[in-house]
Order: sequence, then C-alpha cells, then structure tokens
Amino acid sequence: MPIGTKSRAVTLAVALVAAVTTVVHPAAAATGDGSPSDSNIRYFGRWDTRSPGAYVSEWAGAYVVVGFTGTTVKLRQRGSIDLFTSVDGGPWVSRTNVSGTVNLTPSRLPSGTHTLRVSYRPVAGSYHGDAVFQGVLLDSGARTVVPSAPSRIIEFIGDSITVGQRSSKQALTAYGWLTGEKLGAGHTQIAVGGACLYPTSDGCIGMRDRFLKTGLDAAKPDWDFSRYQASDVVINLGTNDLSHGVSGSQFQSAYVTLLQRVRAQYPNATIHAMETFHKRYVTETKAAVTARNNAGDSKVRFINTEGWIDKATDTADGTHPNDAGHQKIAARLVAVIG
Repeated sequence: MPIGTKSRAVTLAVALVAAVTTVVHPAAAATGDGSPSDSNIRYFGRWDTRSPGAYVSEWAGAYVVVGFTGTTVKLRQRGSIDLFTSVDGGPWVSRTNVSGTVNLTPSRLPSGTHTLRVSYRPVAGSYHGDAVFQGVLLDSGARTVVPSAPSRIIEFIGDSITVGQRSSKQALTAYGWLTGEKLGAGHTQIAVGGACLYPTSDGCIGMRDRFLKTGLDAAKPDWDFSRYQASDVVINLGTNDLSHGVSGSQFQSAYVTLLQRVRAQYPNATIHAMETFHKRYVTETKAAVTARNNAGDSKVRFINTEGWIDKATDTADGTHPNDAGHQKIAARLVAVIG
C-alpha cells in the first residue's frame, strides 16, 4: 500500500473509532444520571415511556424505586401533583400540590447508598394531578445505583375499592398495595374509580377492554406485556355494573373474556376472581371461573369473601373500605395468595 494511502486509511480508522465512541458514550452516560430513561431506575406498574424525559403513570398504584449515592435527592416534576415519597424504607410522606424541583431531603442523609420510592395520587373524581416523573437530581458526583427490588409482581384489577378511594393514602392504604408489601412483592393496581367489568352505553369504563391499555383512556396505546410478568392477578369487579344495567349474562360473558385475556398475557400467573363485598354477580363470577377451569385452566380460582369486612365498621360509606377494612382484606388475601 502506498504511504499516502496507508496514512489516509489510518486517519479514516481513527475517525471511525472516534465516531463510534461519540455514539456510544451518551447512552452509557445515561445510566446513573437520574433521568427517567436511566436503566438503574425500577418502575412498577404501567408507565407511558414514549417521551424519554417524562414518564407518565395513570393507573393507580404505580411507583418508582431509585437507588442512589450521596446525601440529598430532589424530584423533578412538571405540573402540580400530590405524591408520596419514602426514603430508605421510612414512613411514606404525603406531599401536596408540588411541582418543579421538589426537595425530599431538607436535612441531609448520612453518606452512603440510599433508596427512594415515589408514588403519585391517582386520578379520582375531580382530581387530575400531573403524574409525570421527570427523574431525580442528586449531589454533585453522586449517581443512581440499581436498587434492591422484588422479582415477584402481583397485579390487582378493579374499581374505586381497588384504587383505595376514601382510605387515608388511597392506593398506598388500599388492600392491593398492602398485600404486595406484606408478601414482599412488587405490585400495581390497574383500577379506576367507577369502573365496570362490562363497557356500557352510558359511559362506564369496561375493564374487560381497558385491562389491555397503557393508560385510562381507550385511545391510549396497548400495554406491552413483555415489560413485566405478573405471578398473580387479583380481580375485584362487579360493584358498579348493576347500577349501569349490565345483565347477568353480559357480566358472565365479559368475565370469561377478561380471564382469557389475562391468561393470554400472563401464561403462568394464578388468577384470583374475588367475590365483590356487595355480593353482586356472585353466581356469574363463579360460573366464569368454572368455565375457564373446564377449558383446562386450573390456575383460575374464585375467592369467597364472606365475612371479610363489616360494612358498618370497616367502610367509610358502606361501600369503600376505610384503612382498617383494607388491612383486614389484605390479611385475608395474604393467606390466600401466600
């Protein structure tokens, strides 16, 4: 090879190495920087991640776990939101109507490695906070680390009872969250207030179909079920359908469809169909479970909830459990799910 040609080849090779380094480096730098796309951060529940700088959770009970070094941590929020935070396994702190940069450690933490958990108040009634996670800000020189997080995940599908409405911290004091915590499992509540199982003409959200979605609205993209696999799915639906004119046959057919869809997405999960606390559509719920069992799916089970709570003392309004009621339900579910 002539000297000039060899020189040009060497120059080209150096340039190519530099170009590759330039492309790879920013991606590597993202790990540890506290941005939403930081691969050290763990997300539980369904998060819309289409915008790399702003991850959105709409279903109740979604949360973020961040391991980090240093002595301070700040949360980056967009619009106003009510949220809950816990540092190093401490009590959950309620933060109301916060936005922008939210200082979670006005008193510095000891030097070392720490863990932050964040969960947002779900949409309920007239409340529509901006549940958008834009990452965390850490001390200069600090970075995120992979946190300790459970591999087992339990998913709860339901309505306002599963959301935890009328309990003190809503999703965090609801039976689903409490059950997951007691079992040391990850958990999420795919639930919204007022939901039905069967979609009705008067606008009741039908969880038969919304179970498949990333967010609350029917126009939201379908959820990518490869992002996590639930080991158990607990369904508590039927409290609202009756007041929307859903017939027994419609309810039973919709329940069978939902059970089929859950099984298609979670091939190895145990699916638990709870008897509603108002004892509505009990026959139809049992029949749907039996239909799936007869179709060869032995890991679909009916949960009899007779005597689990007392409406007079364990609910806030005769329907929605109070904190004590949710704790009683969780204790029962822990024994069932194990």
